[in-house]
Amino acid sequence: MIPEAFVQCTVEREGAAGEEWLAELPGIVDQLLGKWDLEQEGDVLHGQVGVVVPVVGDAVLKVSFPHPGNVHEPDAFEAWEGRGAVKLYERDDAQYAMLLERAHPSTLGEHTEDVATIAGDLLRQLTIPAPDGLPRMSDKAESWAVELRKDAAELDHPLPDTVVEEAMAVVDELCRVQPETLVHGDFHARNILRADREPWLVVDPKGYVGDPAFDAAIFLRTRAYYLLIGDGLDGADLLRHLQAELGEFAEASGVDAERIRRWTQLIAVQSSFWGRRNGFARARGGSELDRLVELIDEVAIAWTS
Repeated sequence: MIPEAFVQCTVEREGAAGEEWLAELPGIVDQLLGKWDLEQEGDVLHGQVGVVVPVVGDAVLKVSFPHPGNVHEPDAFEAWEGRGAVKLYERDDAQYAMLLERAHPSTLGEHTEDVATIAGDLLRQLTIPAPDGLPRMSDKAESWAVELRKDAAELDHPLPDTVVEEAMAVVDELCRVQPETLVHGDFHARNILRADREPWLVVDPKGYVGDPAFDAAIFLRTRAYYLLIGDGLDGADLLRHLQAELGEFAEASGVDAERIRRWTQLIAVQSSFWGRRNGFARARGGSELDRLVELIDEVAIAWTS
């Protein structure tokens, strides 16, 4: 019932806690199917942190690993009420489970035209006042500052001091005080799915109070990967394409382009240091990781004012 790839990924990430949860997962799914009077329709799918069970009625049952990062997903869906995101029909917070509107597995990451405009329009719809009770992204500011100083001092990296100093300035000037806005928190092309009610709908929010420009920057960070790996762009061509997409995204979303640039510069510096310490999910080491880190360095330097 549970896809083997999901089993392996969960055990690698969560260890013994993941094994224990996976052993209970089939029973959790059966209990929820009965609780909400659902009938499974099709094979079990999965993302990084949860399984998705298609059910009769164009809906899906999603059950996620019980992790703090998954707590506020239903709160975000509830606040959006289907505007730009899939609809939430039922929730069981104790089991980290939701009954959601079904979307198609095709993602915006596989799409080739007007990608930034589509994503920007969705972010415009998602930009609403945050409901009570969500964690604040501003609470991360001090830990981000500490990590930047530590990484800059300890890691062997080519980033000039001015690039790191600009990232620190973004933390101080944009991160410590942020708007009272609902933020997706993981806004990238693979979390934007084809749908029937609307052409595209968002899934997998983290649910924070913060700056919509952060979501825009996360989108551009992952776009850089797609443009490098998928389209083969590199160097100046890649930077020009990213700059153009930043403008398209800003126009469609209504988010200030300069604010997006500054957040993207910070996230590029953070990602450069993270890659050197830990690698990435799609590149743990070797030449691909070296290429990705070099690309991230170029963005961090080019987008420093």
